[in-house]
Amino acid sequence: MTESGQNCYNCDNPVKVPEGELEVDAGFQIEDGEDIDPVKAVEVMNNMASLSSQMNGSSASLSVGGGVTGVLVKQTVTESVDLEEVSFGYASSNTSMNIIENRDCLHGFSTSVTVSKQAFEKAYNASNGTAFVALLRFNNMAKDEFNSTVLQNMVLAIEMGVLIANLTDDIFLNFRKVKEKGIPSCRSWNGEGNRPNWTGDGCVTHVDEDNITCQCSHLTFFAVLMSPPNTTISSADLTSLTYITYVGCGLSMFFLGIVLFMHFLLRRAKASKATHILIHLVLALFLLNLTFLINNWVAGLKSAVGCKIMAAVMHYSMLATFTWFAVEAFHLCLQLYTGGKIIIHRYILKVSLASWALPSVIVIVLFIVGKYGELVINTDEKDVTMCWITDDDVHYIVNIGYYALVFLFTITTFIVIVCWLFRLKKTKAGAAQVGRSGRSIVTVLGLCCMLGITWGFAFFAHGVLRVPSYYIFTILNSFQGFFLFLYYYNTSQLTGESTDGVSSKKTTDSSSNTNSNTVNTTLASFENPYDNLSTKTKLQD
Repeated sequence: MTESGQNCYNCDNPVKVPEGELEVDAGFQIEDGEDIDPVKAVEVMNNMASLSSQMNGSSASLSVGGGVTGVLVKQTVTESVDLEEVSFGYASSNTSMNIIENRDCLHGFSTSVTVSKQAFEKAYNASNGTAFVALLRFNNMAKDEFNSTVLQNMVLAIEMGVLIANLTDDIFLNFRKVKEKGIPSCRSWNGEGNRPNWTGDGCVTHVDEDNITCQCSHLTFFAVLMSPPNTTISSADLTSLTYITYVGCGLSMFFLGIVLFMHFLLRRAKASKATHILIHLVLALFLLNLTFLINNWVAGLKSAVGCKIMAAVMHYSMLATFTWFAVEAFHLCLQLYTGGKIIIHRYILKVSLASWALPSVIVIVLFIVGKYGELVINTDEKDVTMCWITDDDVHYIVNIGYYALVFLFTITTFIVIVCWLFRLKKTKAGAAQVGRSGRSIVTVLGLCCMLGITWGFAFFAHGVLRVPSYYIFTILNSFQGFFLFLYYYNTSQLTGESTDGVSSKKTTDSSSNTNSNTVNTTLASFENPYDNLSTKTKLQD
């Protein structure tokens, strides 16, 4: 019968207790509940070879202190005894480890480790006729620089005194009846550096309901990192979305770059208030596309500091983009309310300072509290990393929450403006200005991009709609730069654009003919139909 009380059938007493006990002098003190220094953990594992040479029996339980326990097994080859694989198992993180000589009886233990015969043979060939394996369990080891969540907050370390790698008969780590929620990923650390640098190289993760199996081809420190649930996507979908995004970001940057070139080199002196605000939005979007394109490359450098800075800059550009969406909506509402005559002193300067400063405050606070780092995106075949916010709660509150407020404001403004345009079409002047359906379509598409309406598909990224919404969101936002370019081109005047954002209305036929070739379809150039309606109502009263 195993430690957990389950029967082991067809086994000749496979569960054994270590013969002796050894106190490991780690050269440092580990208090209960205190985070274990990874550097000290490496020193402990490096001392296992000398400890095995001092051991009299074939096995012993190990105690380091601070909850660090383990077991050491030594095998010696004789004429009648050959090297065999050895398994270890225990019921919980607080119970002692048992030696299991038959892997068929591991089902009764919540955690088990199997060291293959091939690993013992490699260790034996590199030693003086003996082979040993030491397994230590480190609870509460200090986290990595990305504050990754570790299953059961437990790190397992396996040492055989020599470098064991490229095994064809792999090492198996089994975790049964796992209660923690999340996406597991088996990782290893080679012991270099002051903190763990977990990597998936050499390990394969198998998940069967609530059981997790790590199949690894080398020996070192092992842990199972848990990602938040419902964040996985198939590798095929991820590859397709990545290509679409890269191409879309490249096209958007190209057209946004043209807009910035046209503005700063050709039309800056003649720009209206509406154009200035549009240019700020274009600049924020250009920065967002640029940071997204280089994000994966920065994440591949494996620089914690560089990844945090990359995540902060990308997050800042995204929040700035959201803010300028709201500013565009505010400016349209203000134009509609004042009839295009905005008389606020230094209006553009005040709006610019507020819109660029607000996101910076949020990003600085998150950077100080350490919410940026490497984020792992799980797929069904491999994991992909990017530099982003590592705390899901922060992501939902700051990003989704902030955009939700912006979306409510911008979608309301969009509905009002579209109704205003339809109302305008019913007037004689409006029919002349918006009569061309092609230009009206460009205006509506430009409004959608200018107000960030297409970002609203992020709200549908749940359940069965998650993957389709990803594709719709990615494709629509890939054309955002192109539509903004068309909108800018159609709503800018080649000559005679007024500096106050309101084109003066000409009353004579000659002046109308003079400006007939000027592209002037900005909302500010239209006469407010609601003002006309209210005027008529007053006259009738």
